[in-house]
Amino acid sequence: MDRNQKSVVVDELQEKLSGAVAFYLTDFSGMSVKQITAFRSRLRREGVDYVVVKNTLAQRALADMELPDIGSSFAGPTGLVLARTDAVAAAKVLTDFAREFDNKPAVKLGIVERREVGPDQIKRLAELPPREVLLAQLAGGLQAPMARLAGGMSQILAGFARAVDALRQQREGAGT
Repeated sequence: MDRNQKSVVVDELQEKLSGAVAFYLTDFSGMSVKQITAFRSRLRREGVDYVVVKNTLAQRALADMELPDIGSSFAGPTGLVLARTDAVAAAKVLTDFAREFDNKPAVKLGIVERREVGPDQIKRLAELPPREVLLAQLAGGLQAPMARLAGGMSQILAGFARAVDALRQQREGAGT
């Protein structure tokens, strides 16, 4: 690969990394081509990319970005799981696949929202419910106090209406 080709690869990788909300470094040694193909297929279904690049080119791509220094993690066969929109979905696919295939690919570390996370944190991230469920839980949590407020307000109004009606009946009774 000549200098121009390397420069193009570095630029493309920088573009992918800067557009990702999260990326995870994996060690894919010991995986067969069939397993890597199945892994990529699962990731693609979730809108996630899997890129294998030379370590030196990946280090160059990361050098100009404002990220934690993870250059030392680029040793041995390294693949990048790039999540463009959902960091949790990528972590789920990665940990589920590794669980099925004897911890392959092995997770080295990750960058989520520009912060370094370790393999244990990635597993915890994968255990989170899907985004839609979290949003539904949030909406339910916000709705409950408002429903109680609306119920309380209607009780106050009903009590006021009963008091006005009782006053009306009292005055009608006193007037006869």
